[in-house]
Parts: sequence; structure tokens; C-alpha cells
Amino acid sequence: MTKSLGALLAICLAGLQFLAVFLVVYTSYLTSERALLLHARDLLRDVGINTIEHSKGFLSPAEGAAELAARLAQNRVIASDDPQVLERLLFQQLQIAPQFAGIYFGSEDGNFVMVMRTPEGPGEFRSKIITQRDGKRLVQLIWRDDSFGIVEARVDPEDPYDPRQRPWYKKAKAQLTTIWTDPYIFFTSQQPGITLAAPVISNHEQGFIRGVVGVDIEISMISHFLSRLNIGQHGKALIIHSDGDVIAHPDLNLIKAKNEDGTLRFANIREFEDPIARAAFAPMANDGLLTVTEETPTEFTYEGQKFVATVMPKISDTLPWTIAVYAPEDDFTGVIKQNRSMNIWIAALVAAISGVAGLGLAHLIYKPVHAFAVRSTLIAQGVIDPSDPQPRTYMELERANTTLVREIVARREAEREYGQTFDQSPRGMAQISSSCGAFTRVNASLCRMTGFEPDELIGKPITDMLLSASSDSPPQIDAPFKDFVGNREMRCRRKDGSLFWVAVNSIIVNDADGNPMHAVVTLDDITSSKEAEGQIVQLNRDLSHLARGNTMGQMATGLAHELNQPLTAIAQNADTALLILNQHAQPDDELHEILLEIEKQSLRAGEIIRALRAFIRKDAGDRSVFGFGELLDQSLRLVRAEATEANVTIESEIAPDVPDVEGNRVQIAQVIVNLLRNAIEAIAYAGSNERRVTVRAWPDAALMTVSVKDTGPGISPTINLFAQFETSKPDGMGLGLSICRSIIEANGGALWLEERSEGGEGGAEFRFTLPLHRTA
Repeated sequence: MTKSLGALLAICLAGLQFLAVFLVVYTSYLTSERALLLHARDLLRDVGINTIEHSKGFLSPAEGAAELAARLAQNRVIASDDPQVLERLLFQQLQIAPQFAGIYFGSEDGNFVMVMRTPEGPGEFRSKIITQRDGKRLVQLIWRDDSFGIVEARVDPEDPYDPRQRPWYKKAKAQLTTIWTDPYIFFTSQQPGITLAAPVISNHEQGFIRGVVGVDIEISMISHFLSRLNIGQHGKALIIHSDGDVIAHPDLNLIKAKNEDGTLRFANIREFEDPIARAAFAPMANDGLLTVTEETPTEFTYEGQKFVATVMPKISDTLPWTIAVYAPEDDFTGVIKQNRSMNIWIAALVAAISGVAGLGLAHLIYKPVHAFAVRSTLIAQGVIDPSDPQPRTYMELERANTTLVREIVARREAEREYGQTFDQSPRGMAQISSSCGAFTRVNASLCRMTGFEPDELIGKPITDMLLSASSDSPPQIDAPFKDFVGNREMRCRRKDGSLFWVAVNSIIVNDADGNPMHAVVTLDDITSSKEAEGQIVQLNRDLSHLARGNTMGQMATGLAHELNQPLTAIAQNADTALLILNQHAQPDDELHEILLEIEKQSLRAGEIIRALRAFIRKDAGDRSVFGFGELLDQSLRLVRAEATEANVTIESEIAPDVPDVEGNRVQIAQVIVNLLRNAIEAIAYAGSNERRVTVRAWPDAALMTVSVKDTGPGISPTINLFAQFETSKPDGMGLGLSICRSIIEANGGALWLEERSEGGEGGAEFRFTLPLHRTA
């Protein structure tokens, strides 16, 4: 489609303006976004580090307090076996550390003193003292106020508590060092917490402990700390234990989950009710364990929104907690995205204004160009004369107009000369459409050649007239006929349906851009030359066959003469060897049989050569009476090796009492061998699954009928088998069956190919007859 120069100039100007502003905005956005995302990752890392330090600072006093109490009890600074003194000491420690939920001491003899905070009880603090004296167990519960005054006291005889059976006691006793338990939900306060325990070791006996000091610490304060962190607008931080349990989160209620028995536990990250945290960190929990050895920044998408996240390595071996932080990417880049959208709209507005201004400017530039284009078109159509005055335009266009007018005049002259050549040419010429392959222009010579009128050919596809040289199908020609360029000989159909040979020459005419406009085809009638060429080819074939037959006759005569002498020498040498062997006292029977076979076969070969020489001399040869079964056995020996190599089985169905026949024994053997070899080669070439040749013979009146049948592919009906130089083998000469038929006929019989019955087995079956011996 033709484009307007004015509109093109306006669109290009506006487009360049928009593209320039867009590139500036977009590159600025990319650099700002990258910087903000790097800043976001740094912020998330700082949050993780801050949370780690806060957790350490929150838990360190508990470790010091527990170890201090253990050392005091160990060095007997306080009487750990005096419950009242020990209760006061633990009460003071609990007041000093506000993050402690309770502090207690359990001894090896089952005594236990604990002081814990009770914000919902009769007093602010509750003490639990278990003593065992003289086999009696006493459990006292005492509520006290902030000044250690008693608010309420009672005895609980049903309390079965034994500190020695608690996990914190067993673990501290087993490791003989300060230990941390895994976080759990306290039974009384139902708040998340952790227990720190330190053993009290006896000074008198190494490895013997007197008891264990324990501290319960509520870690809900860590969740309150996380809730006060500002991580963008919607970011959050959480703490995940190495077993995947979430032990701290800004929403404290999310970290609790119920067991089947109604007790509370920590929620695992894979079931956590914060879907964004679950999407970010659950994939990192392999086999239920979260093991992060280094700081790991990640990016992920949840419900179409992009997030950034950072996972810190565990705090320590004793506190295998992982700090995980996530935040929406838009919290950091949302402002610049809004700014980017605004800048793009500004760029579009600037481009629109520039386009309108450019359209007016383009009109001023385009007006003289349009006048120049209209004048050139009118000159090309012959409406105005090239010498008419030109409109006012640019200097460059005036020069271009002068050159263009010259080109137009030269082109019109060339078209006139081409038209005369096309119409008056004695050769058939046509222009073919490059899009549909139909005639668009034809000359008179082509019409005379084909018998069509010009209007009958215009619009007719050229493939409706041309036929391939080797078949009656039209040639495969696809537009724009690149595969049809060149010279070729084809057959053409006249209007009356008759065919004649033409030499087709075709070229493609392209425009200045190299695109095909049309094809020019010339056709010459070469029917007479093709007929003369066919006669020459047939004559050359006949001469070649004649020369080949003479050469074969000479070769056969020479070979017969040359082979007769060495065969005679073989027979004489074998006879001499037999004579020498018989003179030994104990001749070797196997060697004697081998020499007899050598003599027999050499004499037989001499008979074949004599028969061949007689056949070449048109001699009928010596006829004799012989047993056909014996001759067949000898012939089968000659082809046995070939059959074995081709994996072909030869079956003989000859009755033992088959009568004798008359004929030239050697010639008949040659026919049998030739038919067997043909059958073996046919099966081998075809690759048949069933590979079998069957030979049968039966008497019929005065003749013996012999059948040689194979399981090969059969004989094509298009081949004249018994004609000279006709063969179905790729390397055959076409003489074997012709000679065989001549031999059988010379011996009073006939040779033919038995036709297959409808629905019969495949393969070929040759039959020939021989006269039976007439008895007096």
C-alpha cells in the first residue's frame, strides 16, 4: 500500500519524540529500581542482624542468672538444701530479670523450689516448694506480693511433680553443662517460651551433681519486638527454629497450633497461616528441617505480586534459630513506578503535540514533492509532453525529474521494441503471471503451434498444456517459477488433444527490488527431431546387440578351446594318481574316492565344453539315453554352494522309477543349472522370507515334464523373458533363457513360464519337456 510522505514525516517526528522520552524514563526507572532493590536487600539484612542481636541480648541475662545460681549453690554460698533461703534467692533473681517467667532448683533427692510470675493469681508471684523428709512428701503453694509477703498459702497433696523426670533436668545432668531446651508453649501461661538449665556439681566428687537450676523465659517479647519493626509498609520478620517451627512473628496468635489432645504447640512453617511467609520460606524446609548456612537473599511472586526476602544463618549451635524477613517489592519501587507511568503519559502528550506540529511542517515540505510525483505519472502515461514546463519545486527534485523523464522515454522505447520482437517472433512466446501461472500475453506463433486463439490462452494455466517428458502428468511448477527457469524438453497438448514435443526456455523478469514480475517462456516445436533421434537410438541398440552376440560367440569358442586342454591334463593326472595309489599295499580309500571324483568331474567338464562348441557351431551334438534323476543329482551338486550361501533350500521331488529320456546330456544339464541359478538369484535379490526351490518331474505320454519353482518375487508381465537381451536382473545380459529355450527345442522339447493361478502362491515356475526313451 502506498504511504503518504506527509503523514510519514509527522509520525516519524512524533515517534522519535516519544521514543526519546520513553528511553530516558525507562533507563532512569531501571537504574533507580536496581538501586532501591539493593537498598531493600541491605535493609532486610540489617533487620535480620538487629533481630539476632536483640534475641541474644534478651536471652543472655538468663544464661548468666542460671549459671550464677548454680555456682552459688555449688559453692554453698547459699544453702540449696534450705527451701526458705533458696526461695528468697530465687525471688530476688526473678525481680531483677523482667524477662524471666520463672526460676527454680531441683535436687537429686527430689526436692524442688520454684518461683514464677502469676499475673492472674491471688498474688504477683507464686512459689512451689516440694520437700521429702522421713519418707514423707510435702508440696506447698505460696502466693506472695512484690515485697515477698504471703498473700495465700496451701498444701497440694495430689501434685505428682518430680523435677528429676523433666527434660531440662535430664539433659543438664547428662551433658553436665548449661543447656537450652527447644522452644515450647508454657502450660500455665500458654505463652511461647524456652528453658535454660545449669547443673550444680558437687565439689567433693567429680561428675556427681547435687541438682539443676532452671530458668523459664517467655519469648513472646521477641514477637512484640518484631511487630514494632518498620520493614517498608508491609514487610515482616519472623524467627524459625531449625525443625521448621515458627517461634516468633509480629502476630503472636499465628505461631500457636493445637495438638489432638488440646495442648498447644508451635505452628510449622509449612502450615503457617501467614501465606506470604509460607510461600517464601516453606520451600527451604527440606525434610522438615530448615538449614541455612549463609545469608540467602531471594525473590518470589505471590498472587501476582513480587516480593524480596532474606534468610539469615542460625544464631548459634545452642540456639538454632533462623531470622527470615520479607517485604513487597512495591514498598520500595512503587513510587518510581508511579513516576514512570506519569512520565510515559507526559512523553505521549509531547509526542502528540510534536506530531501535530510536524504534520503542518510536513505538508509544506510535501506539497512540491506531490506536484513532482503527479507530473512524472502523467508523463509516464503519455498524458503530457516531457517538454512542458515544470512546476516550482526543490532544486534536487528538478534534477531528479530530468533524469526520471529520460528514463521514462527510454523505457517506453524499449517497451515498443520488445513488443514488436515479441509479436513478430517466429518462435512461440508467452508471458506467464508470477502469482497464478496463467498466460497474460501470447504471440501469433504460439497460437499457430497450439491451435488456440489468443483470447482462449489468456488466463489459462500453462500447466494445462505442458506434460512431463517421462509421464502424462503436468510438471510441478510453483510460483514464482524459480524451479522452472532454464531449458527443458517437454510435451505440449494442442487444442485438438494431440501431443507434440517442444523445447521450453523460460526466464524470470524481476523488478528493481528483485521481486518477480512475470516469466517469459519460448517454445520450439522439436517433434521431427525427437522422432529422428528415437530412430537413431533404436538402430544403435540393435547394432550393439548384434555386436555383443558376435563377441560372445567368439569368447565362447576361445574359452572352449583353452579350457579343454587343462581339463584333459587334470583327467590324465587323476588317472595316473589312481594307478599309483592302486600300487600301494594299503591304498587310502578316501583319497581313492577323491581322485575318482576329480577324474569324473573333469571328464564331465570336457563334455560340457564339447557340447558348447557344438552348440556354437550350430551342431546338434550327440544325443543319448540317460537317467534324468541321476543327471538332476549331478546338476544339484554344481549349485549347492550357491544355494547354501544364499540360504536357499532346494527340494527334489523325483520318483526313483522315473523313465529314461533322450537328448544331449550336457546341454540338458546346462539348462537345469541355469534355471536353478536364476531361481536362487531371484530369491536372494527379493529377500523373501520363504527361501525354497522345488524341482519336480513326471512322465506324460511320450514326454517328460520338468518343473523348477521358486518362492521369489515372480516375473513382471512387462518383460519378454525369452527374447534376446531382455532381463529382470540389474547385472544380467538377457541371454540365459533365450539360449535355454534354443537348447530344449533342439532336443525335441519346449520351455515356457507357467502362469500363476488366481490367488495362488507367489514366485515363478518354469517348465520344459524332454522326449522319453522309446523301448522296442
